Amino acid sequence: MILWFTYVEVAVAVAAGLFCTIAGLAGRRPSDFTVGSLALLELLLLAQIVIAIIAPFVGNPPTGSLLEFWVYLVSAALLPVFAVGWALLERSQWSTVIMGIAALAVAVMVWRMHVIWTVQLA
Repeated sequence: MILWFTYVEVAVAVAAGLFCTIAGLAGRRPSDFTVGSLALLELLLLAQIVIAIIAPFVGNPPTGSLLEFWVYLVSAALLPVFAVGWALLERSQWSTVIMGIAALAVAVMVWRMHVIWTVQLA
């Protein structure tokens, strides 16, 4: 994984998570802004998938469990999709909060993926 890209992903995930959670607790229903913040996060996660495929071939192999890394990455990539799907089906303030919680969970998962990729021994 690329360190600066990890920082960007975590920052966007935390920002989107806080934005959606605060908007939901303030009584806001899902909007273009809240859904858009998760769409941006999803775009970064798709880029991370591409990076994870290319990185071992250019001299940046993982030091931890490759299976664990990919389970985290696929799960993290599916979380925003399912959260937005839920928000579009049930357009309430609580679905906005769910989107925020999903984004915060993605932030934790991305940091864990970085730890798996760089710190652990296989």
